[in-house]
Amino acid sequence: MAEKKTGKPPTGGVGDLGQSFAVNLVQHLVVPTFVLDADCNVLIWNKACERLTGVPAVELIGTREHWRAFYDSPRPCLADLLVQGRMKEVEALYVAHNDPTGPAFGAHAENWCIMPCLGTELYLAIDAGPIYDADGKLLAVIETLRDMTDHRRAQTALEQLATRDGLTGIANRRSFDEKLGNEWKRERRDLRTLSLLMIDVDHFKRFNDTYGHQAGDHCLQQIAKVLEEVVLRPGDLVARYGGEEFAVILSATDAMGASIVANRILERVAELAIPHSGGEGGHVSLSIGVATSLPRPDMTRESLISSADGALYKAKHAGRNRFVLDSATEAVT
Repeated sequence: MAEKKTGKPPTGGVGDLGQSFAVNLVQHLVVPTFVLDADCNVLIWNKACERLTGVPAVELIGTREHWRAFYDSPRPCLADLLVQGRMKEVEALYVAHNDPTGPAFGAHAENWCIMPCLGTELYLAIDAGPIYDADGKLLAVIETLRDMTDHRRAQTALEQLATRDGLTGIANRRSFDEKLGNEWKRERRDLRTLSLLMIDVDHFKRFNDTYGHQAGDHCLQQIAKVLEEVVLRPGDLVARYGGEEFAVILSATDAMGASIVANRILERVAELAIPHSGGEGGHVSLSIGVATSLPRPDMTRESLISSADGALYKAKHAGRNRFVLDSATEAVT
């Protein structure tokens, strides 16, 4: 007798087969992937994810410990933020991300991850997408990962070539111009004093002629190192302005503060005691011009540079190995 057809799939039918196929598909994807349920428990941790992180699935399935694969202390992954509706936190947790205001179709972010089990640091591009049931209820979130470390490091190297001076390693003229422009806008907006130091190595051509260009390069490198050691605040900038001339941008710094920095630079360069038979006192020295932006509302960014340059010129003609405040700055100290 023929079997009666009911129209319903038997146990282990198409629905179960489809779910099993989907799980196996994710497990064998070459893209590192994991899946969280609506309570942030790990449902799937595929083989590619094991290879990327060094953490076997058996240690994480059914737990909320997936953060251990990427960080050395508890913190949410992108999938967690999506599950918990905390996408506003993405800016504080990731170095790059898309607009967190509309995550209904997923989210993208990028971050340096510690990778504790591997003992290395990777830059990962991360995509997380929600899975809903027919009624719009969140069932799970799937997160995929791409190792972008080599690309990121190459990009960083290119950025450094564009913004760093090749000889000294400090900021170049392009970086100086960009930084001064940004600080100038901030200074105008917040009415904060901005100070600028223009610095020149005394008798540097004579030094090169006497000791050779290799010694001249080493001299500039030593001075750049001193400048970075003296100017430590994150908001300030030390740059090679051109040739033997350097520039220092001191944000939120008045004339007195700038004078202290200038004097400290002179002292530290004197401590180097770089021999210079044609220099002041037999050693390499600097001349420094100092200018500040307030309280002069009519001053422009260009006139700030001109004022510092004028003060530098005066320092040279006053005997070198000193700093001089430009006349307008000196008048308000």
